[in-house]
Amino acid sequence: MSLIYKIADRDLWRKAEEAGVFSGAPIDLADGFIHFSTAETVAETAAKHFQGQDDLLLVAVNADKLPETELKWEPSRGGALFPHLYAKMPLSAVEWVQPLPLVAGQHEFPEELS
Repeated sequence: MSLIYKIADRDLWRKAEEAGVFSGAPIDLADGFIHFSTAETVAETAAKHFQGQDDLLLVAVNADKLPETELKWEPSRGGALFPHLYAKMPLSAVEWVQPLPLVAGQHEFPEELS
C-alpha cells in the first residue's frame, strides 16, 4: 500500500463526507487537480501552505485505490515529485483521517510521519 496525504480543513472534509467524494480545496479546483503530499513532504506542505491554521485534518489516502490514469507524479519544489489527482477522490481510497493539531505554532504530525 502506498500512502499519500491531503491536508484539509474540517469543514471542507465534512462536506466531502456528506457528498461521498472529495472534489478538492479551492486551490485544487483552481489548479485543475487535487494536490497531495508524500510522507517526506507533508510537513513542509503544512508549514508552507497552512502555517498557523487550526482545525485541520490529515487524510491518508491509499494511492493504489485511485484511478491509475488520473494520478500523476509531477515535479515541484526543487524537483521533488508530488502526487496530483486529475479526478475527484473517492472516499473509499481513504485509509484514515486524524486531527492535525497546532501546537506552539507548528502542526503536530503522527509519530510515523515525524
